[in-house]
Amino acid sequence: MGRPKVKVIDDSQPEIEVKQKVQKGKPKDELVEKLKAELGISDAPLIATPPTATQLQAGHNDKPKKPQKPGKEKPRSKKYQEVSKDLDRSKTYSISEAVEITKKLSYSKNVGTLEAHINTIQTNIRGLVSLPFISGKKLKIVAFGKDADKSGADVAGSDETIENINKQSLPAKAGRGKVDFDLIITTPEWMPKLAKVARILGPRGLMPNPKNGTITDDLKKAVDSFQAGKTEYRTEAKAPVIHLGLGKLNQPTEELSANIKMLLQTIGKTRIKKVSLSPTMGPSVKVDLASI
Repeated sequence: MGRPKVKVIDDSQPEIEVKQKVQKGKPKDELVEKLKAELGISDAPLIATPPTATQLQAGHNDKPKKPQKPGKEKPRSKKYQEVSKDLDRSKTYSISEAVEITKKLSYSKNVGTLEAHINTIQTNIRGLVSLPFISGKKLKIVAFGKDADKSGADVAGSDETIENINKQSLPAKAGRGKVDFDLIITTPEWMPKLAKVARILGPRGLMPNPKNGTITDDLKKAVDSFQAGKTEYRTEAKAPVIHLGLGKLNQPTEELSANIKMLLQTIGKTRIKKVSLSPTMGPSVKVDLASI
């Protein structure tokens, strides 16, 4: 037997050449290319640059603002509209004229109060004024101190009075106390006790203060002065405006005018921006500051 023949099989594959396809561009228009060259126009794609912070801010400010809704006008009664139909709200009047007009504009069933509304240049304005003619409202005064029962005050204050004031902070079901007075006048030795209820008296403007004459050693003199027309004026806590009643509308015009003049002169003309008078029920009348 002869030697067996061995067949060698080569499984290698021949190299395959990869040809890259080249995309042929479209023929360019010579006239267009010439114009691009003259104008400096490039075929490179444009890359958008992000806007700067200043541009973003400017663009934000340029956004149209939403139109504000007009405020709803306060509904007025037929009586109010009737009495105010002939009132020129753009005009200012002297004090005596303003008082006369205010009397005619009142439509309340009972005798109304003449109210002064004073816009000031700042807040935290307060003081005392002695009105030449009593305003008609009788103040309910509580006096604390020695001989408080002989001072002429409506109530002689005691520890029980302070305890009743303190109950005002309790829930209604727990037997809430009452604060049914207009003024507290006290001697200095009672101030530590009253300080315990300052959180109740303070927001109501009832806490005694030496600046308004409600802390004194002479209770009777202080009570008499307030009952005779001594009145405290002050701006509201968060607004430069003073609201104060100056008398009843059935008082003579001369008396009411004198009360107004005394108040405005005590506050000081340089601290006043605008003054208007109004009845308890009725529209207001602007006062000419030159008539002060």
